[in-house]
Amino acid sequence: MKIQLKLVAALMLAAALTGALGVVPSARAVAADEKAEKPTNSKAAAKVLKAAQDDITAKKYSDAVTKLKDAESLSGKTPYDDYVLYKLLGFAQLKTGDNAGATKSFETIINSKYMDDKEKPQFIGTLAQLYYQAKNYDKAIDYGTRMVKDYGGDEKMKTLVSQAYYLKGDYKGAYKYTAGLVDSEIKDGQTPKENQLELILDSCNKLGDNDCVTHSLERLVTYYPKPEYWQNLLYSMFNNKEVTNSDRTLLDLYRLASDVDVLKRPQDYSEMAELALDQGSPGEARAILEKGFAKNVFTDQHEKDRATRLLENAKKAAAQDQATLEKQAKEAAAAPTGDKSIGLGVAYLSYQQYPKAVEAFNQGLMKGGLKNEAQARLMLGIAQLKAGNKEDASKSFHAVKGDPTLERLANLWTLHAHQA
Repeated sequence: MKIQLKLVAALMLAAALTGALGVVPSARAVAADEKAEKPTNSKAAAKVLKAAQDDITAKKYSDAVTKLKDAESLSGKTPYDDYVLYKLLGFAQLKTGDNAGATKSFETIINSKYMDDKEKPQFIGTLAQLYYQAKNYDKAIDYGTRMVKDYGGDEKMKTLVSQAYYLKGDYKGAYKYTAGLVDSEIKDGQTPKENQLELILDSCNKLGDNDCVTHSLERLVTYYPKPEYWQNLLYSMFNNKEVTNSDRTLLDLYRLASDVDVLKRPQDYSEMAELALDQGSPGEARAILEKGFAKNVFTDQHEKDRATRLLENAKKAAAQDQATLEKQAKEAAAAPTGDKSIGLGVAYLSYQQYPKAVEAFNQGLMKGGLKNEAQARLMLGIAQLKAGNKEDASKSFHAVKGDPTLERLANLWTLHAHQA
């Protein structure tokens, strides 16, 4: 993060403070001026301060530093003399690359009664940036937080504070501060910044908080639906045993991963195909394997041979299944409960017969008596989305209740529907 010298204009106008540097008031005037609204410099300091100001105007910054450092030991200086001295000295030190000296000078006057309220935010912000550059993150946080709290602060200042927490190794502080900013932005109807969400994610990773990681990825996917964020989110769910505690749920997760096109590993395609075959959806198995071959994911010969055998089995099973669809439809219509209709809907869905799939799922839900209503509603939403009915799909996804994992998947499908 680079220093932004917003102080330049204000500091170059230091001599314009009422009571020009060249004016030498009487001792009585000096005493009275200490209480006045527009103070002037003392006789002891005015000459050297004016000379230093002239050096700064002429861009002779090193000469100005020399004069101002010598003036530090002048006798008879007033508090206002010191204020002007360190204001000029800090600027000259910045221009000569002495950031440590500038930091010390500015910190000397930051709480001065002589500092104009309009200038103070610039000095506070610059101190935050100087300390950040010096890797004194505690001080950077102090001044950065003060800047944001008292003067609003811009996005760069908020980012500085977040990064300072992170770089000092206070990941909990980085998460808490940045999450607070994001929550406030979302509450105000704003889109949180991508770098904020990434810093929250990194902090969660450093803390080893898997739930926090998943939540952070979900927010990234919500506002910045990049393929890498979807991939990281869904693969983090693949590694969560609580999410994949059943083959049926695992297949549901694969369905979403396939639809957002983030499956990369050959074993993902093979495993999804095996799960689909085991659960009576050969059309789905055939489709995912054909997709894998089209993407040339099976580069290892062993993986390729295995996938080829699976595809042959899936094709045979799908052909037999399709031949019985009419029979399945009659049995589903005559069944007292809706599970056969749901199974029929899954079959139609796997063969891209989306309107028929929607009709079958609705029929099953109307009959009731389902073994897993939440899963049926999830599949209905997928079929509606595939049929191009985003609004109906979102309603179906929102109606998925009773299973925390399926509810999470339904929420992600809703995001995907809005982004499709």
